Amino acid sequence: MTDKPIVLFVCVHNAGRSQMAAGYLEHLAGDRIEVLSAGSQPADTVNPVAVEAMAEEGIDLTTAQPKVLTDAAVRASDVVITMGCGDACPLYPGKRYEDWKLHDPAGQGIDAVRPIRDQIKQRVQYLVADLLD
Repeated sequence: MTDKPIVLFVCVHNAGRSQMAAGYLEHLAGDRIEVLSAGSQPADTVNPVAVEAMAEEGIDLTTAQPKVLTDAAVRASDVVITMGCGDACPLYPGKRYEDWKLHDPAGQGIDAVRPIRDQIKQRVQYLVADLLD
């Protein structure tokens, strides 16, 4: 792992789960961890309910944009965390891979997205502790 770990969050549309995870990691780790997020089939915009849920936590995702998953992003990363994108993410030796089983917030209201957000927050807190300990 590099001096400054690089974490890549991947979900299908890069519009909900991976954006929330990236927002939390940036918020909790500051500049101690580099954060990337991408999607195997990125949406045009970030899910507005995910943006609303994160705003409740004081994290602004209004300028976040879904990005396409590239081979270069995976190669650059130390840790790759997938969230329901199946085998769309290329595998490379020496990378740490995790698959976080989380419900997809797409099409859900704020009451359904909050528990997903909270699960992501908990997992990101553990990730920060693990990477920076």
